[in-house]
Order: sequence, then C-alpha cells, then structure tokens
Amino acid sequence: MGCQDEPLVQKVWELYEQISSLENLKPSKDVNMIFTKLVLSCTPPNPIDVTKLCKKVQEMRSKLIRLCGEAEGHLESHYSTILGSYENPLDHLNIFPYYSNYLKLSLLEFNILSQHITHVPSKIAFVGSGPLPLTSIVLASKHLTNTTFHNYDIDPLANSQAIGLFSSDSDLSKRIFFHTNDIMNVTNDLKDYEVVFLAALVGMDKEDKVKVVDHLAKYMAPGALLMLRSAHGARAFLYPVLDPRDLRGFEFLSVFHPTDEIINSVVIARKYAMPTHSLEKGLGPIILPNKCAEIQAFNHFNQGNMIEELAIEDKLS
Repeated sequence: MGCQDEPLVQKVWELYEQISSLENLKPSKDVNMIFTKLVLSCTPPNPIDVTKLCKKVQEMRSKLIRLCGEAEGHLESHYSTILGSYENPLDHLNIFPYYSNYLKLSLLEFNILSQHITHVPSKIAFVGSGPLPLTSIVLASKHLTNTTFHNYDIDPLANSQAIGLFSSDSDLSKRIFFHTNDIMNVTNDLKDYEVVFLAALVGMDKEDKVKVVDHLAKYMAPGALLMLRSAHGARAFLYPVLDPRDLRGFEFLSVFHPTDEIINSVVIARKYAMPTHSLEKGLGPIILPNKCAEIQAFNHFNQGNMIEELAIEDKLS
C-alpha cells in the first residue's frame, strides 16, 4: 500500500472506488449514502497534509474532487428544480439538506468581510454561482440588504434554473442578476465590483484556479476584495486547496479554517492598489503581515470553533 497505509487515506480510497463504480452521480439513495460517508470521514479535524501524499493518492484526490463537484452540481440542480415548482421558491429553501450550512458559511463570510471594509459594498460578484445560488440569496436577504449581486456561471441551464427562483420575489429579483459567461472572458466589467467571491469548485485543480486568480488580479479594481473558498486537512479530499502564495497581485489578509460542519475554509485578500512587478513576472505575491482580524472579534457570533491562520510572513521571505 505504501503511502496508502494511513487509515483515513484507506477509507477515502475505498469510498472513491465505490463512487467511481456508480452508474451516475444524480441524487439517489446509494449516491446520498456514499457521499454522506465521505463527508463524515473527512470532516473531523485531521492534521493530514494532502500536498505531501504520494503521487498515486494525489491522482485519486484530483479525480475525487471532480466527482464531488459533479455530484454537487446534480444535487443543486435537483433541488433547484423542486424549488422552482413552488409559487414562492425562496420560502422553501430549507428543503435543501445543506441549507443550514450555507446560513452558517454566509454569516462567517459576512463577518470576515466586515472586518476589512469601511462601507457596505454596493456591487458584489459571485463567480461559479450554479443552479442554486444560496450564498447570494442568504447574503442579499439577511446581511447585505441593499447590495446588488451579479452571479457568473458558464452553464446557461444553471443560470436558467437560478433565475426561476427569484421571479416571485419583488426585492431580490431587482438586486440579483445572472450572467452566462466564462469568467476568463470577463474583463472590464470586473472593475465594477467592490467584492468578488470565487466558488470552491471554480478551477478544479491548482493550475486552473491560479489562472482564474491571475485573471481577477488583472481586471479587478485596485483595493477590491477577493473572497475564496478553500479546504484544510482531510477536507481537502472534497475541495481544491488554495495556497496563499498563489494570490499573485493580491495582499493576503487571512484564512479561517472551520472545525464544525462548515466544510470550506474562507480566504480573503485585497487587490493591490498599485500594480506589482511580481505579478507581471510571475514571481508570486508580496505577502504583507496583517493582524487586524483577531479571532476574538468573532466570539459573539459563536464562531469560537474557528482556527485563524494569519498572514504568512517569514516562510515566504
């Protein structure tokens, strides 16, 4: 077995083989059961560093992340279709099995964002919104009630499903917009947004994600914030990991690693106010220490089970 001797790796590998043998990844009893086992196996805090696993396990992990992404897309499409059958779809969001996770994740992201802004943003972009854009829905309805949200997805069917969820809501239908486009083809419009969210599954491997980040660095407005979702420990078997060193053209501010049922880590960075030569030459970011976001600031939001990693300093110097 070699590098597969680690019990967690053995378990994940076993589940990967079961997932790979499924006829399809659309919601069903078998699909739901296996993915539930996978999530429960990978959610507990674990010191494993997936970047140090052997090549064979790395290849399995890459394939597993793609399978997870495909299954997540099917799950969201399935529930978006069900929700679209209601007269007022947004009144029934709690039928989605992970809705409570999105409520917690969106609150966490709003709290983190609030530490780094001086005014409420008027326009936010979400890249990779999918058929069930819960982050935009929750932020727009509960936390940023005067902000407009522009959702970008490459899949026209996903956008069509998403649009159908808002037609009966007089407020959100005027503040949440959808664009069918590959974000790599969006240029000057990116300068309009004070904050850009990048979904975890945009860029399924490191190379693709770095290309997207570099593109955003080129076209986002100076000083605009980029919020990204990553993964830590065993959760990196479910989602791609974003290395802060890959945030070329951005000042890395902080990363939060949840230890509860929220799977994704949250990374926040700021577009440099002035162009950096390092971006043009591909030398990576200049990491500036920023310790203004203290974890204690979040205690009254019951986020005490978070681990904060402050800016990487000496390791990159």
